[in-house]
Amino acid sequence: MLVFGHSGARVLVFPTSMGRFFEWEDRGMVGALAGSIEVGGLQLFCVDSVDQESWYAEGKHPADCAVRHEQYEHYLLSEVLPFSEQRNSNPFLIVTGASFGAYHAMNLALRHPHRVGRVLAMAGLYDIKRMTGGYDDARVYANDPSHYMLNSLPADHLEAIRNIDIIMSIGRDDPNRADNEHLSGALSRQDIWHAFRLWDGWAHDWPWWRDMVTLYIGGHD
Repeated sequence: MLVFGHSGARVLVFPTSMGRFFEWEDRGMVGALAGSIEVGGLQLFCVDSVDQESWYAEGKHPADCAVRHEQYEHYLLSEVLPFSEQRNSNPFLIVTGASFGAYHAMNLALRHPHRVGRVLAMAGLYDIKRMTGGYDDARVYANDPSHYMLNSLPADHLEAIRNIDIIMSIGRDDPNRADNEHLSGALSRQDIWHAFRLWDGWAHDWPWWRDMVTLYIGGHD
């Protein structure tokens, strides 16, 4: 894990599919937020992924992929977030990521809404059964935002989600656009306000994501 900044809103950063904790630094995302980081508006916590051991694990049964994903989530909740709170007492947590990192950010926010203040999900994939070849079980379903958000949830959980500032951004020509529109529709049917932003063109690459992160969280203080 890499940490950038000294104060401000805490930002949990997920890499893209099978990405590493240093990806956002290498790809210029940290640099794009340098102004907010330097003045104490944001503090980034860039974590590693275990995608190759979970949803992207070739030859592994999807049920085992889901188990490994939930172990990863447990690590985030029991180690990473408490570490961030020890370093920074600011109660406001932003979760963000691009491509498959957007899935991690969105799923964590929707499953644990009391922990999150804002989610910025850029060009994400949210129908996890696309990764399991259609296989479904209780654990897969519990980590499949495109499907669990279609169904009833406890009232207090829904209310907590409604308190999150949810921002979804994706290119008009991105192959994940339909999946994003589906999840946006599911959120709307649950009376969950969110911003759904379509960008011109494909917009599924780092130059667009640098612009998105600067626009949607770069100015937070």
